[in-house]
Formats: sequence, C-alpha cells, structure tokens
Amino acid sequence: MAEAADWVRVRGMGRERFAGYFVDYLATLGYSVERSESTEPAETRLTARLTRMNPALPEGARELRFCLTPTSGGASVVWEHPTSVADSERGRMDRLQRELLAHLIRAVSTESHATAKVSAAPVPRLPWLPPAAGSFRTSAAL
Repeated sequence: MAEAADWVRVRGMGRERFAGYFVDYLATLGYSVERSESTEPAETRLTARLTRMNPALPEGARELRFCLTPTSGGASVVWEHPTSVADSERGRMDRLQRELLAHLIRAVSTESHATAKVSAAPVPRLPWLPPAAGSFRTSAAL
C-alpha cells in the first residue's frame, strides 16, 4: 500500500531515525506525538495531536497521522490523516505539508552531511486530494 500512496521518501536513513525528525518538528509546531513501532508489518506510526495553539495551522490539522515503512535503502511516509480538508483550509494545509517537507529535507541533509536525501515520492499522494489531483510537485522535489 505504501508504494501506491506514499508522500515522502528518504534514502540513506532508516525509518526509526527518520521518524525522530518528524517527532521533533511536530513538537515545535505545538503537537504532542505518540509513536508506535511494529515488526509485522515493519512500520512506525505517528499520531500527532495539537496541544498548543498555533494560528498558522488549520482546524483540520488538529490531529495528524503518518505511517513510515522501510524501503530498500531508506523509508517511505504515508500521510494518513486528515483524509478530508475544507476548501477554506486547503491553502493552510498545503502550506503545512510543504513546510514539513522543506524542514525534513534541510534537517536530514544537514545532519547527514548530505549523505541521506529526503524527497517527495515520484507520484506523491495527500489523502485529502482525489487520486487524479493527489500528485503535486514542490520546488524542493523538482
């Protein structure tokens, strides 16, 4: 499933370590993050709940969920929740996902001395967009 619906990929870093970057950044935005690991299937699940008011975040982003799975040489991330976003919040939600991707790219590149790479999946998918419109390109992914 992750292959068809992943949002972000990392190469040169394992999913557990990469999940740490997610947790750290979400905490700076005001989220409390629960992290769970499993071996069958091999995955890391992150559930983030907004605990500190942040006016930049849309109402629909009060809870976020991600699933990280291993790939050969790295990991992929599926953005699982929210599955729908009100049209009035779409701009702020798109900004949130772009900022999250940009932060992950910078943080991983800096710490790994550019040996690990974060990028949008070849056909990245956000769950609140219909499948045909679910792919997007960011300047970081080009």
